[in-house]
Amino acid sequence: MLSLIGLLTIVVIVGLLISNKITPIVALVLVPIVAAFVAGFSFAEIGDFFNSGIESVMSVVIMFIFAILFFGIMQDVGLFDPLINKMIAVSRGNVIAVAVGTVLIAAVAQLDGSGASTFLITIPALLPLYKRLKMNPYLLLLLVGTSASIMNMLPWGGPLGRTAAVLGVDVTELWRPLIKVQVIGLVLLIGLAVLLAIREKRLIAKRGDFNEELYEEAQPLVKGAQDEASLKAASLRRPKLLWVNTLLAIAVIGILVWGIIPAGFAFMIGVSLALPLNYPNMKDQMDRIKDHAPNALLMAAIILAAGSFLGILNGTLMLDSIANDLVKILPAFVIPYLHIIIGFLGVPFDLLLSTDAYYFALFPIVEQVVTEFGVSSLSAAYAMIIGNIIGTFVSPFSPALWLALGLAGLEMGRHIRYSLPIMWGFSIVLLGISILIGVV
Repeated sequence: MLSLIGLLTIVVIVGLLISNKITPIVALVLVPIVAAFVAGFSFAEIGDFFNSGIESVMSVVIMFIFAILFFGIMQDVGLFDPLINKMIAVSRGNVIAVAVGTVLIAAVAQLDGSGASTFLITIPALLPLYKRLKMNPYLLLLLVGTSASIMNMLPWGGPLGRTAAVLGVDVTELWRPLIKVQVIGLVLLIGLAVLLAIREKRLIAKRGDFNEELYEEAQPLVKGAQDEASLKAASLRRPKLLWVNTLLAIAVIGILVWGIIPAGFAFMIGVSLALPLNYPNMKDQMDRIKDHAPNALLMAAIILAAGSFLGILNGTLMLDSIANDLVKILPAFVIPYLHIIIGFLGVPFDLLLSTDAYYFALFPIVEQVVTEFGVSSLSAAYAMIIGNIIGTFVSPFSPALWLALGLAGLEMGRHIRYSLPIMWGFSIVLLGISILIGVV
């Protein structure tokens, strides 16, 4: 009975998340409470489960809030501008250089963990170059999306935060083994960009029907985004403090990798130093916090709601019951490799499940099942993260992707057809390498 109630709970939550009719917070909070009542638990017991779940995710919540604030401020002061501008300048006029530059620019832009800001930086800056060279704009989306997805394995990216919340582990500890995967992934993506650029050079001569009308229709959106961003950015930039901000960012990331203090504390200190350093006026400091607070608080609220969800499902033993019954149903030879199978199918899962559904509904079941057969929780997590994360920006569940499509004047269906096979293949290769080097 517990298994049936638990599965029904997860199915309902996944359905609600896919429908986009209610926020993840509502689904993750209310549905498990109803399920716990149906299973016969009292309100007081559910409260205890809630407390347990919230305690397990609190460090992740703190880290997310201050990491998003810190990198938002670093973006505001123009820390990454010189590097991005230099890459754009160097890549002009050469198809291969433009493709490689796209990968590197997107990787730098994604350091703040926001897909929306990455697309706002890269699409307006690079789309005119792609137009001038008659390169396929869907290649731009493919390269930016894949590069941003690799960088999204950072601790302040959504997937690792969600996974850490499920496992109740420190998100920095979860990230460290993935650093080499990110480095390998970027190197492979640069190689892929070169190959795709060579193919693009061959296709440019044949593709004489470049859609001029589509490009012209996109220009008001592109120009509007550029003008608005330029006006706002000019007053926030602090070019005279570039080296000071660079040292501050390096120090914070260094402390994060070193692990001498909790990640949330490191970012809290970083924010506390960055604000008065760059914006001595208190009103300006509050404006910076208010500008980035929506993203920070939204992610924090979702993680807290997930803590409630997981606390109830764990406290009622629904996850244990599902795992035990699933082991009885699945063929014995499949179960120890279930996390790898799901990882292999991770990119297509992005077309079916939202990020929240994948990590808060599917991952807990897989983790419970494979750990019964001696697979470590971290190995299960890495397989599902690496297998799925590359498909983040090919999914219709990604709001940032819709923003990118609007800026570039492109279509979701054509983007999926163009990018999905390449991104899925790249994901499988990266997962295979992760197995060979012992991460999975």
